[in-house]
Amino acid sequence: MRKIPLVIPYHNSKIERAIISVLRSRKLVSSNLVKKFEEELAKYIGCKHVICVNSGTAALHLAFLAIGANKENEIITSSFSFIASANAIVYTGAKPIFIDINERTYNIDIEKIEELINEKTLAIEPVHLYGQPCEMDKIMEIANKYGLIVIEDAAQAIGAEYDGKKIGSIGDITCFSTYATKNLHTGEGGFIATNNDEYAEKIRILRDQGQNGKYNHVMIGYNYRMTEIQAAIGIIQLKEIDKLNKIRIRNAEYLTKRLKEIDGIITPYIHPKAKHVFHQYVIQIDEEKIGLNRDKLRELLMNKGIETAIHYPKPIPLQPIYKELFNYKEGMFPIAEKISKRILSLPVNPFLKIKDLDYIANTIEKILLKNF
Repeated sequence: MRKIPLVIPYHNSKIERAIISVLRSRKLVSSNLVKKFEEELAKYIGCKHVICVNSGTAALHLAFLAIGANKENEIITSSFSFIASANAIVYTGAKPIFIDINERTYNIDIEKIEELINEKTLAIEPVHLYGQPCEMDKIMEIANKYGLIVIEDAAQAIGAEYDGKKIGSIGDITCFSTYATKNLHTGEGGFIATNNDEYAEKIRILRDQGQNGKYNHVMIGYNYRMTEIQAAIGIIQLKEIDKLNKIRIRNAEYLTKRLKEIDGIITPYIHPKAKHVFHQYVIQIDEEKIGLNRDKLRELLMNKGIETAIHYPKPIPLQPIYKELFNYKEGMFPIAEKISKRILSLPVNPFLKIKDLDYIANTIEKILLKNF
C-alpha cells in the first residue's frame, strides 16, 4: 500500500555536513551561524532586525514582553489557531480577547475587531493560519486609528506575502516558528522580525537571561536562545524556501483542481491580495452532501495510506483551561466552532509527486462513490 505522509521535514547531505561541522567547531550556542541566519532572514523578509530563538512560542512571548503587555492589558486575537497564539499572551498576565473567524480564509474576522477595542486594548495579534496572510492593510488601518500595536503570528507563513509585501515586513513585530513540520524548519526554533530598534534590543536582552553584556543582567530574562545546529539547518533551507513554497503552491493548485468539483468538499479560498504558502492544505467536509462525516473520511483515507490531520479540532477559547480561566462557552464563536468540525488537512508537502496527488484525489473520489 502506498504511503502519503502529511509532512516530510527537509533534509539533505548539506545539512548533515553542516551539523557535523558545528559539532566539530565546539561552538554550539548563539555564535556566528545564528548571527548569519538572522542576517539572511532579515534580508529575505525585508526587515531591519531578526532575532532567532528556540521556538515560535518563545518568539511570541518575547514580542508581548517587548511591548510591555501586563495584567492591565487586553490583546485581540483569533479564536482559531494553535493554542500557543493565546498562551503567549497569558504568560504576560494580559487577557486574550478572541474574535470569530472569516469562514473562507479561516483568519481573524476584521469586521469584528473595532467593536472589541477599549481602553485596555494594547495590541492586535492576527494569525496567518495555514500560510495564508490576514488582511493586513485593514488591520494596520485599525491599529493606526486606535494607537494599537500589531504583533503578527506568522508561525506558519514564512515566504507568504500580502499585497506584494513579505509577511514580517508589515506589522510592528512578526513571530515565526521553525518547528520540524514548518515550511522552513530547524528541528525546533523560531524567530522575530521587526523594524523597531527599541523592540529588537529589548528582545535580544530578554532571550538571553536579561543580559546586555556577559553577567550584566538588566532585566528578568529567559533562556530562549537558538543553537548553532538549528541555525546551520535553517541557513541551508533558506536558500531553498522559495522553490519549496512554489512546489507547495503547485501541489495545492493541482489538488484543488481535482477536488473542487466534488459536491460537499470545499477547497481552500485564497484572498486576492495574498500569497498563500500552504503550510497546510485544508478542505471542509459537508457531511450532509457527501454522506459521511469528516472523521470517517479521515479513517478511510488512513486505511489507504494517506496521512491527514485536523488543524484544529477545537477553538482556543473552548479549550478546557480557557473556559475555566475566562468563562468562554460554546456558541460564542459560531464560525470557528463550525469550521473546527468540518476541516481536514491533506498532504501537499513539496516532496510529493503528481502521482501522489492523483492517488489522494482518486482515493477520495472512490470513497465517496462507495467503491472502497
